[in-house]
Amino acid sequence: QVQLVESGGGLVQAGGSLRLSCAASGRTFSGYVMGWFRQAPGKEREFVAGIRWTDMSTAYADSVKGRFTISRDNAKNTVALQMNSLKPEDTAVYFCAARLSLVVTIEPNRYNYWGQGAQVTVSS
Repeated sequence: QVQLVESGGGLVQAGGSLRLSCAASGRTFSGYVMGWFRQAPGKEREFVAGIRWTDMSTAYADSVKGRFTISRDNAKNTVALQMNSLKPEDTAVYFCAARLSLVVTIEPNRYNYWGQGAQVTVSS
């Protein structure tokens, strides 16, 4: 049974930084891609960043490119999202997700497993 547990959310002022972490367990993730998504109140869940576990190739939404960095730690089985230069529009619940595939996709319904979410609030 795959489990994904996010941590590291919180409240930060605009321009600040936060680091989210996703602890993954239940199997070997070498055949997976891992993604971060976010959902703001009244909005659809949207892709933020993705990483292929095997070669660490990454993809980002245009809205976060240059500010956010996704990475994974194979020894700890964790995936991190470093968020810098945060803006109020980054406020959302952030979800970690896993997809049994070698292709990063931005479509949330193509991911097989989800964490419970972590709140990120950026004040202006």
